[in-house]
Amino acid sequence: MSEQSQTVVLVHGAFADSSSWNGVVDRLQTHGYNVIAASNPLRGLAGDAEYVRQLVASVDGPVVLVGHSYGGAVITNAATGLDNVKALVYVAAFMPDEGESALTLSEKFPGSTLGAALRPVPIVLPDGSQAADLYIEKDKFHGQFAADVPEETTAVMAATQRPVTNVALEEAAAAAAWKAIPSWVLVATEDQNIPPQAQTFMAERAKATVVNVTASHAASVSCPGDVARLINEAAKATA
Repeated sequence: MSEQSQTVVLVHGAFADSSSWNGVVDRLQTHGYNVIAASNPLRGLAGDAEYVRQLVASVDGPVVLVGHSYGGAVITNAATGLDNVKALVYVAAFMPDEGESALTLSEKFPGSTLGAALRPVPIVLPDGSQAADLYIEKDKFHGQFAADVPEETTAVMAATQRPVTNVALEEAAAAAAWKAIPSWVLVATEDQNIPPQAQTFMAERAKATVVNVTASHAASVSCPGDVARLINEAAKATA
């Protein structure tokens, strides 16, 4: 495969960091893509989306914007009005419509066991408001988040997880970029965070191209080849 003209921007979700994309990055770079794995602040949807929007706006040339988990909600807001975003790719991710939050979508269908695995830590946000940072309990991380990843790997992932605020998960989307930008969706059929039924519902609503993969919520870690292939498909289709 020749060197690609598109830049792939990867946006991680809650309880993870940009290193969760390492296997995907390696495969995309091998195929000539310029790749940026953004650091998602995980503080609030509007602020996180604006942070990513500014990063994407700084990229010269076309962009394939990819989100995992809560990162899907972020790219859904961030891509609105950005002419250089040619494709959206959702990996076991939220793709909210305007007015929907990650929390409401996760509760729309049965199957998520995330709530019982969370440990809240009270915090004060920069504006002085009270909130909570949410962590997955370390002894529950493997089964909840990444059951198909070796336990020695998930032990490190649990120790280095980035917390998300409850505010971010409860904040409603202000826009839905998938209504105007072609979308691709990887549904993780063994996901314990976002029910697969919810992922399928969102994908069908968006008239997205869908691939089902037997994977946990941490599909970017356990199935990087499948994720990279879907991103490549989106890039080729919109080049």
